[in-house]
Amino acid sequence: MSKENSTKNIRTAFFLNLGFAFVELIGGIITNSVAILSDAIHDFGDSISLAIAWALQKKSNKPKDEKYSYGYKRFSLLSSVILSGILLIGSILILIEAITRLFSPQDVNAQGMLWLAILGIIVNGLAALSVKRGKTLNERAVFLHIMEDVLGWIGVLVISIVMIFVNLPILDPILSISITIWVLYNVYKNLKATFNILLQAFPKNVDVKKLTKEIEAIDNVISIHDLHIWTQDGLSHVMTLHIVAEKNYETIKIKVREMVKAYNIDHVTIELEDKYSSCEEKTQS
Repeated sequence: MSKENSTKNIRTAFFLNLGFAFVELIGGIITNSVAILSDAIHDFGDSISLAIAWALQKKSNKPKDEKYSYGYKRFSLLSSVILSGILLIGSILILIEAITRLFSPQDVNAQGMLWLAILGIIVNGLAALSVKRGKTLNERAVFLHIMEDVLGWIGVLVISIVMIFVNLPILDPILSISITIWVLYNVYKNLKATFNILLQAFPKNVDVKKLTKEIEAIDNVISIHDLHIWTQDGLSHVMTLHIVAEKNYETIKIKVREMVKAYNIDHVTIELEDKYSSCEEKTQS
């Protein structure tokens, strides 16, 4: 169900973003604001990114087949990387433009920007809320993408109110630089989390030492070794391990499978050994 919700959330964000991009385009022409027209182009680019995210999130819901034995879960990670890459490039370009405007501020139509900013906050705010509670990295990347726009429009609102009374066009690039730095920091965190998954690091929510002690505390378990845990998409985890035991092998398997459910481990492969034929003992000898 959560996967279906993820697809629905991104789809909602896509249509809200695309619809507002057209509103921005018309508003930019009416107010004769180059800044708003530039943001309209940016939002059309966002819509393309969201379309990719929507398509790949939908694909990630497919079950396993003869091509992908674990299913298509990691397609959502591919979308996360693409979205983060687009955000990274876009943010750097905005940062360059903002730094340039620090030295040559441009006059803007403050009155027209004010009303468009209010509409922008409402529409993009609704889009952000649709993916805010999403758990997948794809949804997090989409949320960051939309929050960039929300913060941008809040900045436009503040600046337009100030500039109605005081002519300070330099406020625009200063706020733009602040927002861009925030976006870049969050893009870094999202990419780091994504690459940790792709490089098969231990999942963050799994305490390996604690889990090892819990398994070794099961009756008739002597020790465990070759414990490997990785995550498919940040939500669904996989584990393989070797257990050296004395007896009651099937009971041990059942207890381990029940135990790891608390760690969101969905796929478990258990190799049971007795103390005389343990591969760990053979390696040591």
